Amino acid sequence: MARPIWTGAITFGLVSVPVAMYSATHEHEVSFHQFEKGTSDRIRYRRVNERTGKEVDFDDIVKGADVGGGDYVLLDQDELDSVAPGRSRSLDIHRFVELADIDPLYYQKTYWLGPGSDETAKVYGLLRDAMADTGRAAVGTLVMRGKEYLTAIRADGPLLVLQTMFFADEVRDPKEQLDELPKRNTAKPAELHMAQQLIDSMSGPWKPADFRDTYTDRVNKLIKAKQKGKEVTTADPAPEPTAASDLFEVLRRSVEAASKRRSGADAPAAKPAKAAKQDKAAHPAKAAKPRKTAKAAKPARAGNDLADLSKTELTQLARDLDIPGRTKLTRPDLEKAVRKAQRKAA
Repeated sequence: MARPIWTGAITFGLVSVPVAMYSATHEHEVSFHQFEKGTSDRIRYRRVNERTGKEVDFDDIVKGADVGGGDYVLLDQDELDSVAPGRSRSLDIHRFVELADIDPLYYQKTYWLGPGSDETAKVYGLLRDAMADTGRAAVGTLVMRGKEYLTAIRADGPLLVLQTMFFADEVRDPKEQLDELPKRNTAKPAELHMAQQLIDSMSGPWKPADFRDTYTDRVNKLIKAKQKGKEVTTADPAPEPTAASDLFEVLRRSVEAASKRRSGADAPAAKPAKAAKQDKAAHPAKAAKPRKTAKAAKPARAGNDLADLSKTELTQLARDLDIPGRTKLTRPDLEKAVRKAQRKAA
């Protein structure tokens, strides 16, 4: 049984729900030690007093904040904890929000929240079920390991899930990072149509187990090969950027290849792209006609009928309803957001 990394209480109104926090994820990567090149000598790091040159125990180290002029204010962990809300044992809920309204850009790391004890499991279950029924997330703050975190708590089956988030001033403005933001509508209508076909041909359900960290696999294979004195096989170089003049043809071949992989047959997948090209040559105005949107094709869809839509159609419907952050939502969250917007529109 794993030990909790934080224990405390979720507080909202006058209600206090004791919880224990556990890591929900872990990163897998190859662990390396450092050596001086050309030798078998390990490189080690030590905490050394720069004045005496002596190594210092971790427990004897305090933090110092630079206040200018070479002066520092020294603080130990007890002093830092003294200003934390609830002495770092309180997770204060400030607001309940629609889960679909949170931009995934703000999410940082995921944790499981379990009941603090058997005696408090009923109160925990009440909060979990109420949040699940309303489809809302609880936005709050907690202090952990000397840092305050913005958090979002949501119901997920039998558990509550906590996701730490970035504060608004921690998210960088793309206008300050990029010299020039990309412009829309620079592609030709036929190219846009073909790109949409490629997306459709590569679409499918989200299955996390389908994806694997192949880079770590290759690093482990490299280590074994060098251990046995075998020749190392280098990876293929990155492909060259697609030239604008070749875009349509590259998209067409991509659609054909993706459709063949999906169907397992040769002919059926290539026909839509080929027909579109012939139709463009014979009727250029028709080829430039915008793709039919999900809203125009199926205006009456609502409620459970949304499950019959493809992800592409659902996203188009969300675009027609002007739902913010739609391209970053999972399919279930996208359906919830569309239903909410449809109810408002009605």
